[in-house]
Formats: sequence, C-alpha cells, structure tokens
Amino acid sequence: MLATFAFVAVASPASADLAICNHTSYVAEAALGIEQSGVKATRGWFQIEPGSCRTVLRGEVSADHLYLHARALPLYGSVAMTGTDGVPLCTGTGDFLVTQAEACTGEGQTSLPFTEVKPSGDGDELALHLAEKAEYSDEQARLAAVQRLLDLLGYDPGPIDGTTGAKTEAALAAFLDDRKLGPQAAESGLTTRMLDALRAGEGTGLTWCNDTPYAVMAAIAREEKAGIVASGWWRIDPGRCLRPDQDEDRPGKLFSHGAAVDGHGAPVKKPDGTPLVWAGDKMLCTRANRFEIRDHADCKARGFDETGFAPVALSKAGGATVRFTP
Repeated sequence: MLATFAFVAVASPASADLAICNHTSYVAEAALGIEQSGVKATRGWFQIEPGSCRTVLRGEVSADHLYLHARALPLYGSVAMTGTDGVPLCTGTGDFLVTQAEACTGEGQTSLPFTEVKPSGDGDELALHLAEKAEYSDEQARLAAVQRLLDLLGYDPGPIDGTTGAKTEAALAAFLDDRKLGPQAAESGLTTRMLDALRAGEGTGLTWCNDTPYAVMAAIAREEKAGIVASGWWRIDPGRCLRPDQDEDRPGKLFSHGAAVDGHGAPVKKPDGTPLVWAGDKMLCTRANRFEIRDHADCKARGFDETGFAPVALSKAGGATVRFTP
C-alpha cells in the first residue's frame, strides 16, 4: 500500500526548541539540514516513533535556512516521507554530524534530497509534523504502526487504518502468544519488541515481503524424509507481507521462489530482457496453476515447468523473512 506524506510547521507557546512529530504509521528517521551564512551542515539520524515527538534542536533557531529529509526505517523497504526533489545534502550513518554537507567526502556519506522548511513563531517551540493522507491522531498513528508491523511479521491485522477490531486484536494476541508474552507487553515497549522481532526474523515459518512495485507470485518447497514437497502459488501485493500455509511443526530445509508479474499476470522483465525473479539452483517441478508436487523427476516430460528455488536461511527458532527487492 502506497502512503502519501506531508509535513507542516507549527508553533506553540514554549521555548525556541525545534521538534519533529510523527503522525504516520511508520517508525521514522529524520535528518536536519542547517544553513548559516552560506555554510550547510546536517545532523541525524533522529528516530521518531509514531504518535510521538522528538526535539532535534534546543535554543533559538537562528539558521538562515532549515532543511529536512525524513523516511521510514529501512526495514519497511524504501518509503520516503519528504520529497525526492530537493537540495542535495550529505548524510552519514548512525548518529552523525556533517559540517560541510554539500560535498560528500567522508566514509559512508550519502547525498540525499532535503526539503526546505520554514518554521514560524519566534520565541516559541517549533515543530515539524510528518503526516499521512489518513491524517492520524497520535493514538491512531500508534495503532496503525502496530498493524503495519504485524503485517510485516506475517500476521493479518486487517486494514492498516488506526482503528482496532477483531482481526487486529487476534493478530496482536497471536504475536504475543508466539513469543510467550503476556497482555501487559502490549502496554509499553510494543513497537520496540516488534521491530526487534522483525530484524531478528523471530517466530516460526517463512514470511515473504514484497518491496517491489509489482505483484509477486511465490512458491515454497520443504525438504522432508520422503523428498521435497513444492507448493504454490501465493500472490504478494506490492508493499505487503504474507506467510504461506505450511506445517511449521515438521522440520526440514526450506526453499523459496518468487516471480514478479504485471497487472495482466505476465512476467515482468528487467532491462536486459530477462524475467525479474528471485530464484536459485534447486530445480523443482511447478506448474502455472495452484500446485503441490512431491516427485521432481523428469519435470518437462511430465508436463511440468522446471523452476529454480533458493535455500532459505532459517533462524534458530525456525523462522525467516524473504524480501523481494527491485
């Protein structure tokens, strides 16, 4: 699901601190550009959870120009919150300060587009508000963020809309139960727990996440004592994650195959004319329609396609996330 972002500068009575407030369903990270007497510097990355604010400058804001680059954490895929056209400035990694931000000369520095912002209200506390088209309140942004992370973790929370319901409650309960956490874990630190789980690939079974602008048709194969069982297809829409039906109690190596398709179901081609696929050297039998195949000898002679599958690296808990990236 594509999101539309905007930001506004507002003033409220307080000291002249500058804060960034996040009203989106993504955990955001932001970098601030400061221009004074023609010299540009950047500072970041500031991580801001949904429904919260973070002070990024203290004291009077006396810069000639202020610039902002904001994006969702990379684990969501490529999600920009500010414009793709803007003033190119250098950024670093982690907690950084670049004092000569117009030329990227340091190790790990990257030029990114910054949008100029003009806070108003001298003598007041200034805030830049990141927002989605849905215009979430703080509470709705926090809930929508939980829904989005549940989706990325392979649970089905229903629509990502910042409104609680039976599907969201069931998905959250399943997430907590899978990690042997009590209901109190949902009261504090939930976003951090979910981010940690996403980064670590915790849980059981395979999760596919589609970071491309195309639909992806995916298949899974599991190695069992009697051989390999391959099954498919599952459709993963752009920006969504999906957990295929699988018997997670039966151990065995996992293999995955994904193929990008256009709106008509035809293969998407790369610039060199080859199909955009995520495959490997494990050749197994498949067919165009829904299938489950256990015998992979003489695929073509039996009327099947021969398809390459890639091994999936499982965590200690037996889980993995396979991301389909452009």
